[in-house]
Amino acid sequence: MSRRRRIPASRRRWQADSRRRWLAAVAAVVVGSLLGLTGCAAARPDPGATGGPDSPPHWQPCPESTTQRYGPPPDGLRYDCATIDVPVDWAAGPAAGTLAVALIRARSGRQQDRIGTLVVNPGGPGVSGVDAAARLALGERLGGLPETVLRRFDVVGFDPRGVGRSAAVDCVADSDWDATFGADPDPRDPAAFAEAAALSQRIAAGCAARYGERLTAYSTHQTARDLDAVRAAVGDDQLTFLGYSYGSLLGATYAHLFPHRVRALVLDGAVDPGQDPVAGSLSQAAGFERAFAAFGRWCSGDPADCPISTDPSGTLAEAMDRARQAPVTGATGRAATAGWIFYAVVASLYDRSGWPRLGRALAELGDGDPGPVFDLADGYTGRGDDGRYGNLFAANLAVNCADAEVPLDADEIRQLQQRWRRQHPTFGPALAVGLLACANWPAAADPYPVGPALGAAPILVVGTTGDPATPYEQAPRLAESLGTGVLVTHQGDGHTAYPHVACVADVVDAYLIDLTVPDDGLTCPS
Repeated sequence: MSRRRRIPASRRRWQADSRRRWLAAVAAVVVGSLLGLTGCAAARPDPGATGGPDSPPHWQPCPESTTQRYGPPPDGLRYDCATIDVPVDWAAGPAAGTLAVALIRARSGRQQDRIGTLVVNPGGPGVSGVDAAARLALGERLGGLPETVLRRFDVVGFDPRGVGRSAAVDCVADSDWDATFGADPDPRDPAAFAEAAALSQRIAAGCAARYGERLTAYSTHQTARDLDAVRAAVGDDQLTFLGYSYGSLLGATYAHLFPHRVRALVLDGAVDPGQDPVAGSLSQAAGFERAFAAFGRWCSGDPADCPISTDPSGTLAEAMDRARQAPVTGATGRAATAGWIFYAVVASLYDRSGWPRLGRALAELGDGDPGPVFDLADGYTGRGDDGRYGNLFAANLAVNCADAEVPLDADEIRQLQQRWRRQHPTFGPALAVGLLACANWPAAADPYPVGPALGAAPILVVGTTGDPATPYEQAPRLAESLGTGVLVTHQGDGHTAYPHVACVADVVDAYLIDLTVPDDGLTCPS
């Protein structure tokens, strides 16, 4: 392995904050069950900058709302934006209708010996790939990709269909998202559970009224074909791809559909494509339960680091119980219900950098100040100060429910809630109740094809042992299912590992640039 990269001290605090913001994006895979996170809507590219499925995109300078999102770009970094038209239904073809997919291309002014294009997907489903690419292109010192990669590749991101600037799904009222996130994550009373079921039915009905059968078109199956259109649009014969979290599922689907068009795929924060929604939700419940236990062990070590160190688990349980009876109210009159506390906890478990904030937030809540809890929960759910949300939640819902049906009724889900409470008391009930969303979905599913990538080049699968959102056990299953998968294990906490874990970064960089394949089963320490 090459030596660890040294980050100047002046940048470390900024990079830690940037890491938390990045995790607020890739974390979205959990929303299939928890309905969390947001997208970031910048201005659309000029409508005139549109290419069709068989024509190259017409690149134009991006609007400042995109390029300035993470601060002024370094000298020499150029952002261009465009759109391409893709069929709403690839099987039916363009004659049945098209939609515009938004692209961004970032090119370093220090580029040398260009290899091609690195296409990125940050996860979700529902997170903006345009915003992600803009951020990753800022470079390692600003929390992005290593300079060695940026010198060899253009970085291209796209907003998947239904997300951000690409025919965004918009069919849920902000008040319904407030009701969803603020609700008790474990509604034990029959009336409270019935209210949760009714809310999911109301959301589904609103989306059906607006989109009807078109809801089926937001599937990963269709998006994987859009990804191949992006590859063709940038002029690459084969795809070089970096997919985080849900992006690993998108990449695996692409590799199965187009194995001979794979140059190099990095799938970090792996999702097992063979699991159904129930198995996936139970896996996440276990992952978050383990992550909270790890937080508790850390918190118990030093009161100076964690003011609830005497009993972290008991502090959370007490806070949730109090919130169910008489929630603390902030200066604006907003109540810190059990739901908002729950999402503050979820938000903090994606990376160890969130643990100190969680300890302080729960301590301050106990002292009567819910502000830090709201800060954490709102950062995760994307709730603005004005109470408005982005489109990520609706997009996430549409994609997850288009990918797989949940053939359970409310009574069966309530039974899961009770069973999972015994297995994973903090997170199991919420993951079970979250299944109501797709159980009530009105449109048919278009399942992504599952199977090996026969004939594909080696594909790098990265799993982190303490990952809460994409638990580690899914990584070896994904690598095995691909047939050409090569597993890299990061022994540590948090969701995803590249590029912030030096050992993983060394392996991934060599793979992307030189196609150097590590030994299958390579382990990287934290």
